[in-house]
Amino acid sequence: MIAAIIAAGGSGERFGAAIPKALIQLGDRTLLEHCISSLSSVADEIVVSAPAGYEDQIRTLVGTEITVVTGGATRSESVRLGLAAINGADFVLVHDAARALASRELASRVVAALKAGDVAVIPALPEVDTVKVIDAQGYVSSTPDRASLRRVQTPQGFTYSVLKKAHEASGDATDDAALVADAGHKVRVIDGEERALKITTPQDLATALQFMGNAQSFSTGVGVDAHAFGQGRELWLAGLHWPDEVGVYGHSDGDVAAHAICDALFAATGLGDLGSNFGTSRPEYAGASGAKLLKETYLLISNAGFSISHVSVQIIGNRPRIGARRVEAIATISAALGGAEVAILATTTDGMGLTGEGKGIAAIASALVIKSA
Repeated sequence: MIAAIIAAGGSGERFGAAIPKALIQLGDRTLLEHCISSLSSVADEIVVSAPAGYEDQIRTLVGTEITVVTGGATRSESVRLGLAAINGADFVLVHDAARALASRELASRVVAALKAGDVAVIPALPEVDTVKVIDAQGYVSSTPDRASLRRVQTPQGFTYSVLKKAHEASGDATDDAALVADAGHKVRVIDGEERALKITTPQDLATALQFMGNAQSFSTGVGVDAHAFGQGRELWLAGLHWPDEVGVYGHSDGDVAAHAICDALFAATGLGDLGSNFGTSRPEYAGASGAKLLKETYLLISNAGFSISHVSVQIIGNRPRIGARRVEAIATISAALGGAEVAILATTTDGMGLTGEGKGIAAIASALVIKSA
């Protein structure tokens, strides 16, 4: 099992913002949501260490499938509190919310190195500038050889037991790899990526937007779908079959997550909606799977000159529990959408309405697309 901790306690002071850094917007999402998107494809469990006073706001943002704990006064303390909330894991990824654009591929490479036998793995970039060490009076005392220097990034990966013992034995450090190294373990360094920059100032935010592309070419859309449960129906949700769960009524298989994503993509591209493209007037789509509709939607928007930057869907209902199959669901939806970046969240409505009363299930999706030149 793979768990991930997102340290999200940094302030927004250097941005001139009155909110925590993790809640600052980058494009159509917060820095925290970008992080969750990249980690959710590899992590079975995600814990967010939130700044005090913002726990409920962050829980509303990320949904009930992600654990939110109150962070500490230091980064190391926040990670320790996150570790305490993990329900057992083989490996742990520790990520800074400020490195919002670190890709899912980077996280996957960290995990691959752990599975190959390393107990600690960190991504890093070569140092390209000459570095000077200065004394207390501000004079140069030495010039290190930059060939052996690296600029360290996150997510950093560790075996759970090694990281837990390192935190129990040590105090604070600027990153977890330092604690693990102090405990006597070797730390593997793999290639990082330029897009995993640490966003701490408005200038950094501007640089991050460049990695996302020309904002003028982006468009967004939102889609919503809901279906009532129906006895005798099989449940298909997020492209997966859920045995032993009651299904829903619908013209197709009733996959609310897939349908909401389709509508979000159609809204972003101006190509109609789910009903106009796959509705009851199209008998060939009776009983069609959510994966099939996603593939058909992807084909339609691709032929119209659009590519998908990101899709996110939040499933709303008491059942089923999404967490255990989140990685599988993300992979299924991503494959249907040509390998697009996908995030899946889940929440309940505290007993209120169709979903809260256990009468049905719903989903809300957003999509970010790029119009080809």
